[in-house]
Amino acid sequence: MQKTLIHATEIAVKFSEVDSLGIVWHGHYVRYFEDGREAFGKAYGLDYLTVYNNHYVTPIVSIDCKYKQVLRYGDSVIIETEYVPSEAARLHFNYKLLNAATREVVVTASTVQVFLARDSFMLQLTNPEFFEEWKKKHSLV
Repeated sequence: MQKTLIHATEIAVKFSEVDSLGIVWHGHYVRYFEDGREAFGKAYGLDYLTVYNNHYVTPIVSIDCKYKQVLRYGDSVIIETEYVPSEAARLHFNYKLLNAATREVVVTASTVQVFLARDSFMLQLTNPEFFEEWKKKHSLV
């Protein structure tokens, strides 16, 4: 069985994130995924500045999201972010968002990011050296 890395972080739903129905607008969930990736990166040493300082950027090329429940202003959401190992030069994450009070699953999702050279935006077809080292450090290869 291959090792996985998971990180959970909790955030409060802000008033500015709800729509006229009083529920979190669907587009804000994409930002929650970003919050999860940032917390994951900070916890495991794969934050955006590390990627950038190694001369890469990692734009999202795919998002898949399944809405199951709603969140409202005043709720807190737990964002579970799981790195999905891959031999390809990409970052693949799965997410599970839970209502912190009820532990009900609100959203499941996944994103895929690719490595582009920071200066030329050329697609990186093989894993950057720093990323291979990161994977070795966390016993992912």
